[in-house]
Amino acid sequence: MRGLFITFEGPDGSGKSTQLQRMASYLNAQLYDVLTTREPGGTAISDQIRRIVLDPEHPEMAEQTEVLLYAASRAQHVQEKIKPALEQGKMVLCDRFVDASIAYQGFGLGFGEQTVQQINDFATGGLTPDRTYMIDVAPELSRERMNTRTTQEFTQELDRIEQKELEYHARVRQGFQTLAKQHQRIMLIDGNQSIESIHQLIVQDLLNLIKARTDSHS
Repeated sequence: MRGLFITFEGPDGSGKSTQLQRMASYLNAQLYDVLTTREPGGTAISDQIRRIVLDPEHPEMAEQTEVLLYAASRAQHVQEKIKPALEQGKMVLCDRFVDASIAYQGFGLGFGEQTVQQINDFATGGLTPDRTYMIDVAPELSRERMNTRTTQEFTQELDRIEQKELEYHARVRQGFQTLAKQHQRIMLIDGNQSIESIHQLIVQDLLNLIKARTDSHS
């Protein structure tokens, strides 16, 4: 049986990466075969593209270049890592996927949802997550969390995308919220809750999803 493809989305600083790691630990403890990965990145080629697209030393990057670099990274990621794992029956947990491109480039940069979707349909062969956990936080809280994170981790600076103005991040958030209204696979979660509360919501939903899928194949 094909594996489950689960993605974690939300604005920078939403806590999505924390929730992915907590879920991975939970599923591993339950003896599920789990692959965790992230975007942009996930493979050697994709990681090289990640360094280029996020490097704050590239402020001259054309917006069209950004859209295509994210899609190129994703194409390699899907073909080399995600699809093979799903075909092996693994549960794939991915930090960001096409929804992020639609929110950040479609809404944030203003290219429009349809344009970015078409580019990424080509890149992914139409691969769609079985479930997406989208954690929602306001841009102001997102920026506060990112600044705190960089201080705690002694990181020199925010990446090229994180450095963009609050108005841009507000458009990104609007994009995520719009997607959540359009797709039943997306579970929109209030990111102001505690880490544990969010984790429990995701655990319960994913267990229900696994059970429904198992029942449909029995």
